[in-house]
Amino acid sequence: MDLAALSIFRAVVRENGVTRAAAKLNRVQSNVTTRIKQLEEQLGTDLFIRDGRRLVLTPAGETLLPYAERLLALADEARHALRESRPSGRLRLGTMESAAASRLPGVLAHYHQSWPEVALELETGTTGRLIERVREFEVDAALIATQLEPNLNGDLFDSVTVFREEMVMLTPRGHRPVHEARDIALSTLIAFERGCAYRSYIEKWYMEHGIRPARVLELGSYHAIVACVAAGAGVAVVPRSVLESLHELGNVAVHAPDGLGSIDTLLVWRRGHFSSALKALRETLLANGNLTPPTMGASETGLETV
Repeated sequence: MDLAALSIFRAVVRENGVTRAAAKLNRVQSNVTTRIKQLEEQLGTDLFIRDGRRLVLTPAGETLLPYAERLLALADEARHALRESRPSGRLRLGTMESAAASRLPGVLAHYHQSWPEVALELETGTTGRLIERVREFEVDAALIATQLEPNLNGDLFDSVTVFREEMVMLTPRGHRPVHEARDIALSTLIAFERGCAYRSYIEKWYMEHGIRPARVLELGSYHAIVACVAAGAGVAVVPRSVLESLHELGNVAVHAPDGLGSIDTLLVWRRGHFSSALKALRETLLANGNLTPPTMGASETGLETV
């Protein structure tokens, strides 16, 4: 029993016969008759009886009619809801810790004010983990860093660049200036767990300069990372934008070694899994994005780049 058959059934009832129903539906009479017979076969009962030249509903037809009306009305409502451009419903967004801390507070506040009917759910994770969450439909979209070895199947995902992050190195205050890898005096790298794209980039940077950290201290937040750097436990690489959201930075120095450069942040989602709420978020992110290297100076961060 499909919607097309129910629509034909309803038309025959409303038009008091096959001939007028066929004209109303722009179908040939034989097609209408065949679809009615197929529907009766599926349901295992007659829906009409012939009374002279007109068709009369059987008790089964009388029973079916209100259900057909409701099902067709519900289908129309569903089509209208899908065409509706105003964002609403639930939107599950995954994001890196860095974006959650530095980029999203103002953006999401603006989004909520513009689209209060959207129930936004936020979770954080590494780039690798977030890609899997999108792949398994556990989040609707995610903010991830561009990967050294892309893990995005072009037939499976769509993406757009929304931010560009300048990467800087943090050392304890008093560390000599770091212009290249050999200037690093501490052998421990402090970073997120594997799967973090930023960690992959800094490890590649180390290797390109012929050195390797003696130890990688894995932590789960930028506050903890900065605290360990300030305590002299090692060095770390973070997006410069993250520094604005952190406190207690008096014992940390910021460096811009050659070759660290910038890394793009992407909004990614499953192809075909795109809603009006996600479209509005994409537009909000692009309107508030930063697609040029940051020009933030010491007066803006409160920290001097050595």
